[in-house]
Amino acid sequence: MITFSRITLCVLLLGLIFRSFTQDSQVQTDTIPYRIYPQTNETKPDLPSPFLDADSQEYVIAVTKESMFAIIPVTLSNDRDICKQLIVDTTDFPELARTGLHSEKILSRTKTITGRSIEEITELGRPNRLSSAGFLAEDETIISVIKADNRIVRQLGLTHPQLAKPLFQVLNMMDTDLSLDRWNMARHQWENIQYFFYNNQIVFVEAEDTKGGQKSIFDDGIEGGFYIKLWREFTERELQFLSKHYQHLTPAELTILKTYLSVINTGEIEPQYIMRYGFYEGHTFWRADPIAISFIFGLKSLEEIDQIADGKLYDLLTNHFTE
Repeated sequence: MITFSRITLCVLLLGLIFRSFTQDSQVQTDTIPYRIYPQTNETKPDLPSPFLDADSQEYVIAVTKESMFAIIPVTLSNDRDICKQLIVDTTDFPELARTGLHSEKILSRTKTITGRSIEEITELGRPNRLSSAGFLAEDETIISVIKADNRIVRQLGLTHPQLAKPLFQVLNMMDTDLSLDRWNMARHQWENIQYFFYNNQIVFVEAEDTKGGQKSIFDDGIEGGFYIKLWREFTERELQFLSKHYQHLTPAELTILKTYLSVINTGEIEPQYIMRYGFYEGHTFWRADPIAISFIFGLKSLEEIDQIADGKLYDLLTNHFTE
């Protein structure tokens, strides 16, 4: 179990990691001529998104169903109703807590996570065990997936907290609307926000609450009750790049590449797994691929991602992580 003192240390370390790598611009919110959510603005605020104010509070600009512009507070916190957001498993992964990345040496000798054996976690993560879709493909293990994604994140020049952050910020927009009763309870859908701006990208979002009760494969008390679809459209230049560099793919394979790169199906479990364990899930419906997060949220350009993949982006996105 993670003690209070360890959680405090995690929060301090995560603060350092976020400040070291943040792309947010700083804005004096008390001097800008715009309304802060739940009030809205008729025209798009001339502000970056996301941005930080002088008190290190974070905001994202979103567009409501009425086509109004909302400046929504999205600061990560352990006090949010939707989930705790600043916890890292320092007991099992001290290097992850310290640097935002795993030590492969520690991963290689890891026998348990949260007191649960690697074998049990892997078995619980397979399809049709705790979840019909599963947390892992049948030929993947929890360690093989964490190792492979850690290498990808390191190659991207990012950290696991950086990649968890935008997913948590989406949850925090949802959490705000839930508290304001701006959720269609009859349809079980979040219909108030159409899309939001992130690092000069337009990110579309759909979300709904489910019957809930999805249990975690770790002994961490995490449960899931939301489904979130996030995606962004390709620019014409990006489409031309893919057509030129991946002309060897069949039309069906090219469609798969575009989908895996630009669409994420997730919930509130996945960002917690990324933050706590550096686990993005294996190759299942619920995988929050670090490459897709980087692309959708504008953390890396398509050219940068393709260079990291050594021109084999289709393989990197589709091949299972087996040992």
